[in-house]
Amino acid sequence: MPEAHEPIPAHHDAELSADEKHLAKLGYSQELNRSWSGFSNFAISFSIISILAGCFTNFGAGFNNGGPISISWSWPILGIFILIIGFTMSELVSAYPTSGGIYWWASKLGGPMSGFFTGWLNLIGLVAVTAGVSYGCATFIDLTISTWSESFAEDYSLTRVFVIFVIVLALVSVLNIFSSHLMAVMNNVSVWWHVVGAAAIVVILLLVPDQHQSFSYVFTERFNNSGYFGGETGTLGFWFAIVPFGFLLTQYTITGFDACAHLSEETASASTAAAKGIWQSILYSVIGGYILLLTVVFAIPDDASGNPDNAGVGAGGVAYIFVQSMGANWAGLVLFISASAQFFCATSCMTSASRMTFAFSRDGAIPGSNTLKKLTSTRVPANAVVFVAICAAVVTLPALVEVNIGTPEAPLIVPVAFYAVTSIAVMGLYLAFAIPIWLRWKHGDQFEVGTWNNGSKYKWMNLVAVAEIVIVIFYLSMPFVPAGNPFSETDFAWKFVNYAPLVTLASLLLLAIWWNASAKNWFTGPKTTIDEAVVKAFDD
Repeated sequence: MPEAHEPIPAHHDAELSADEKHLAKLGYSQELNRSWSGFSNFAISFSIISILAGCFTNFGAGFNNGGPISISWSWPILGIFILIIGFTMSELVSAYPTSGGIYWWASKLGGPMSGFFTGWLNLIGLVAVTAGVSYGCATFIDLTISTWSESFAEDYSLTRVFVIFVIVLALVSVLNIFSSHLMAVMNNVSVWWHVVGAAAIVVILLLVPDQHQSFSYVFTERFNNSGYFGGETGTLGFWFAIVPFGFLLTQYTITGFDACAHLSEETASASTAAAKGIWQSILYSVIGGYILLLTVVFAIPDDASGNPDNAGVGAGGVAYIFVQSMGANWAGLVLFISASAQFFCATSCMTSASRMTFAFSRDGAIPGSNTLKKLTSTRVPANAVVFVAICAAVVTLPALVEVNIGTPEAPLIVPVAFYAVTSIAVMGLYLAFAIPIWLRWKHGDQFEVGTWNNGSKYKWMNLVAVAEIVIVIFYLSMPFVPAGNPFSETDFAWKFVNYAPLVTLASLLLLAIWWNASAKNWFTGPKTTIDEAVVKAFDD
C-alpha cells in the first residue's frame, strides 16, 4: 500500500471497488481498512449518542431547570429538530463519504477558510465529547461502587473520580489502538447492550418501586432550582431563560452522530449506509431515550411529607432516585448497566475523534500533522488516539474544583465543569454542523446530491437546522448559576463560571488570528492522495 500522500497510479482505477471509486472521485486513496458494515456504521453513532449515558449524566440539567416538564416536553420537541439536522447531514455524507466528514463538506462547498474553521470546531467538539462521556463514565463507576459499598462511599472525593476518569481514557485509548475491526465488533455489541440494557432498566423502574408519580406530575409539574428569579415558575424569564438551560440534556445526549461520516471511509456502501446511519441513530435514540427518561421521572420517590422529593432529586440526580425508590441492590444494578454503556460510548467517541484527527492531519491542518496522520500496521491512527486522550484530560482538569452553591450543612454540588465540558462539545460539534448545512442551502439546486437526499425539502430543512443550532448555543452560553454571572448581585466566583463560551470564543479568536497571519497562505483544504489522472477519469 503506498504511503499517505503518495499518489496511486492511474492504472489502479480498474481494480477499485464501487466505494473506492467514489472515494477516488473525491481525491483520496483507500488507506483505512473498509471492514465496517452498514450496521456497524449506524452502531457507532447510536453508541456515541448513548441514551444510557447522556440521559442520566445530564438529568440534573433538565430537572433543576424547569422540573419534570423540562424533560417530558423538551426532549421530544428538541428531538424533532435534531432529527431535521440529521436529515440535512445525511444528504451531505451521501454526497461526500470521507473521514474528514463535516470539515470536508465545508471545504468543498465554501472553500479553505470554511473548511479550516469547521474542522477545528468539529475537532474541539469531538475532544470535548470524549472528555465529557469519559468523565460521566468515571462518575457512574464511582456511584456504582459507592452504592454497593458504604466504606467506599464515605471516602468520596473529586480526585478519586478524576483518577477513574484518567483510567477510563487510558483503557478506551488502548482498545482503539488495538484494532479497527475490534472497534466495529464492540460497537455492534454496544448497540445490543444499549437496547437490552435500556429495556431492562425501563422494566425495573416500572416494576420494582413501590410507588410511582402521577401523569399530572410528569407532564405538568414545574419548578426552578436554578437560583434565578427567586425560584419563580410563572414568569417569562422561567419559560425563556430557565427551561432552555435544560436543553443541554437533549442536545448533549443526541450528538456525535457525525461519527457515521468520520467512519465512512471504513464502511461498505458508504454513500447509502452512512446516510441512513445518521438519521436512524438519531430517531431510535430519541424514541428510546424518551421512554427511558419518562420511567425515571415516574420513579421519583416521595419525601417524608408524602410529596415528590424534588429537592432530593435536584441534589442527588438519578442515583438518588434509584437508591431511594428501589434500594441499593437494584440501584447498583441499574448504575452498572449505565456505567458499562458509557464505557462503550467513550470508546466510540475516541474512535470518531481519532478519525477526525487523522483526516484533518492528512490535510496538514494540525501542528504535528506528520506524526498524527501516521497509521499502524493494522491501519489505525494510534498517534491521533493518544493526542485526543491527552487533550480530553487537560480540558477536564477544572472538574477537580468543588462547586457548592448550598451550605456545609445542606450541600448542593453543581457539576459546573462537567456541564461546561458537555456544553463545549455541543457548541463545537453543532457549530461545525451548521456551516456545511448553511453552505449546502446556499448552493441550492446546483448541489450534486448523492444516492440519499432530501429532494426539494432541503430548502426549509437546512434553514430550520441552522436556526435551532444558533438558538440552543446562545442558551448554553449563559451562566448555569447566578454566582457565575459577573453582573449578578450574588457573590461572584470564577469556579462557578460556565467556561464553555469562553473556551469556544477564545478558540475562534485564536483560529481567526492564525488564519489571517499564516494558515491562509498554506492551507488549501483537503489534499488529494490519488493520481489526478484517476480523479479526472471518474469526473469525465
